[in-house]
Amino acid sequence: MQWEEIRRSAKEKLEGICRLCRVCDGRACAGEVPGMGGVGSGTAALNNYEALRRLRLNLRTLHGVSEPDLSTQLFGRRLALPVLGAAVAGVKVNFGGRLSEEEFVTAQVQGAVAAGTLAFTGDGPVPEVYQAGLKAIRSAGGAGIAVIKPRLPEEILARVRQAEAAGVLAVGIDVDAAGLVNMRRAGQPVGPLAPEVLRAICAATRLPVVVKGVMTPAEAELALEAGAAGIVVSNHGGRALDHTPGTAEVLPAIARAVKGKLLVLADGGVRSGVDVLKFLALGADAVLVGRPVVWAAFGGGAAGVQALYEKLAEELQAALILTGCPRPAAAGPAQLFAAD
Repeated sequence: MQWEEIRRSAKEKLEGICRLCRVCDGRACAGEVPGMGGVGSGTAALNNYEALRRLRLNLRTLHGVSEPDLSTQLFGRRLALPVLGAAVAGVKVNFGGRLSEEEFVTAQVQGAVAAGTLAFTGDGPVPEVYQAGLKAIRSAGGAGIAVIKPRLPEEILARVRQAEAAGVLAVGIDVDAAGLVNMRRAGQPVGPLAPEVLRAICAATRLPVVVKGVMTPAEAELALEAGAAGIVVSNHGGRALDHTPGTAEVLPAIARAVKGKLLVLADGGVRSGVDVLKFLALGADAVLVGRPVVWAAFGGGAAGVQALYEKLAEELQAALILTGCPRPAAAGPAQLFAAD
């Protein structure tokens, strides 16, 4: 499928919910939560986009990198590219129920697997959200990571057990959802996780635990000390707390603190393979993409999601060649322009 065809179809199906702006920076949809926008003034979502936009790449062509290897290893699994699908869920709340939860998450998981990568699946105030994700991952032979809201500890552990039974590759806890009003209104309180609670959860499962929503080096170190196998540097797509910095602004310090000790993932404002390279050069091991996956799933189902990853892979390959980078793990300061 052609990407522009997918976008046109998605724009029709998401009319009144997402404008599919040519420049998706969060300005037009600021405050549209539920929906696709950033919380409050939309500043946090805009900061994600602007932090990436401000970075410049060094064009380098006097080298021997003509066929870069895009593959990466994650929890013992080889991925064709260092890009995974973020845990976007809640079709009824955010997208007017224009697909079923099962249709939406199945497109995410199957499209990712077809492209040689993985999707995170989500959780929400109704059981069908989490269960649909587990069903999709189970159908894909365990190729996926189930994300759980920061619920009461016993409820998190119950969902961890369900994830284990589904054969997932890993589980995640999106601690950046600690203030979600829709969960509280549904009688399902969420909140911050004390380090000792996170430590108990990590110790209670053989699955790798990924903590999503880390925005400071201190919290990255707390996740490491608690036994987490990975973190996602994320401000929930700008949908949790207004006026947070862009994730690209905080990633370098976090990577300096914990990279090599646990897996460092990042999301926020990724729209192209060039954006992926920028995050890799700042210290991420791999990158999550969110809103474009929504467009792909609505515009083309699993085939649309696969086409998105293939597009990102082509763009990333060109960016690696033109910055002299042989593989994602080799990205670093040499790829980024720094004014003297």
